[in-house]
Amino acid sequence: MVELLLLVPLVTALLCGMSRSERSIFTLSVAGSLITALVAIPYCHAAFFQGPLDCGLWYLDPLSALFVCIIVAVTALVSVYSVEYLKHDRQEGEVNIRDLRYYHFLLHLFALSMLLVVVVDSLGLMWIAIEATTLVSAFLVGFYKKSEAMEASWKYLIICSVGITLALLGIILLYASSSGALPEGTDSLDWSVLRSVAERLDPALLKVSFILMLVGLGTKAGLAPMHTWLPDAHSQAPTPISALLSAVLLNCAMYGILRAHLLVEAAVPGFSSSLLVAFGLFSLLIATAFILTSRDLKRFLAFSSVEHMGIIALGFGIGGPLGIFGALMHLIAHSLTKTLMFFSAGNVIQKYGTREMREIKGLGRTMPVTAGLLIAGMAAIAGTPPFAIFIGEFFILSGALASGAYVPAGLFLLLIVAVFAGMTYRVLGMCSGEPQEGVSEGEIGRWRLLPMAVLAMTVLVLGIYQPGPFMDAISAIGRLFGVSI
Repeated sequence: MVELLLLVPLVTALLCGMSRSERSIFTLSVAGSLITALVAIPYCHAAFFQGPLDCGLWYLDPLSALFVCIIVAVTALVSVYSVEYLKHDRQEGEVNIRDLRYYHFLLHLFALSMLLVVVVDSLGLMWIAIEATTLVSAFLVGFYKKSEAMEASWKYLIICSVGITLALLGIILLYASSSGALPEGTDSLDWSVLRSVAERLDPALLKVSFILMLVGLGTKAGLAPMHTWLPDAHSQAPTPISALLSAVLLNCAMYGILRAHLLVEAAVPGFSSSLLVAFGLFSLLIATAFILTSRDLKRFLAFSSVEHMGIIALGFGIGGPLGIFGALMHLIAHSLTKTLMFFSAGNVIQKYGTREMREIKGLGRTMPVTAGLLIAGMAAIAGTPPFAIFIGEFFILSGALASGAYVPAGLFLLLIVAVFAGMTYRVLGMCSGEPQEGVSEGEIGRWRLLPMAVLAMTVLVLGIYQPGPFMDAISAIGRLFGVSI
């Protein structure tokens, strides 16, 4: 009954779209996202600790379950944060009741499409679901209907559609590579079937397939140089949606890359790993340059997403127990920390009425709680101990050194130090000094601080202590990659 996991966000979207009052829309949205998270728990628990759930059309293994957990958790937090965020927009006359219905209808359709990506067995259906995430989220990027937002939405739609077309060609070649591996008269694009015959897939076709899928899905994942849609879309979308784009949508594309990576590594060891390392380091390099020069707060965070997707790709490319554990920790920690950072940015932007970091001063006096959470988020996202991202970066670096990849390890260390310096300078600059004239003291909302505090506490605790069940789940994922964690 995996369908139940998909039915809840669908029903929630429809009910939000039909609701007539602001209060009922918010109540349905929050309740629906929380119910979805609760429904996901038994499925994910079973996948982590009892083995894959193979239900024909649906397939849930430990890797799928991890992404399901991230999707439902971040969606629930975004739903809670969106209540006061959109109330403020309505008070300012930027949205009306029709816009609220539209926003929450699309929000839960977006969650549904992302869940579809990670629970279908067929790589062909996964491709369709990834394209659905593009179509739904494009409307959310252009939600405010301003010229800049509409331009960013079209740019996002066109670039990602080109990328996903390349990914489709890669999937077709992957299908062709299985012609000699499967019994005569049978064919399949199901992950579970291809995984069982991965060693017998055609190596030449697999190589070309992976290159196309890496470039195509890497466009959606925000890997450089295919990342150009990302800063525009993140800067123009409503801030809660920016959090979903960064913390969840990019992961869905990375999920597709990892599925292909597992197949290629079984047939052509080292090929896909080398490409992941190269794209990861290049993404980190490009992101560092823009992080150090960006002036727009949301574009600044968008380039941080490019950086961290590069680090995740680097970790999986390095492989081994250290690299895989570091990449998985980093993937989880980035999703939670970047959500915290975008929530903090949403508070600041609504309070100050600008995204220009040079015009934002004195946060410590005007919004002390938000400022504290923003600084905590900055320390976490920059890889400061004892936050969880530090654990991920430490193990990725250790894995690179242990495997003899000294040049990638050196570049990685140099670039994350540069990012740390740039982020510290920018964020502390906003929190210190005197606020601009006309900015009153006081938080912009109380309830929206709750999900922010939960996120800050979670990334701190995960950096200090990883519970036994958490490590058991990570170990189950590690076995898919052929390592013991």
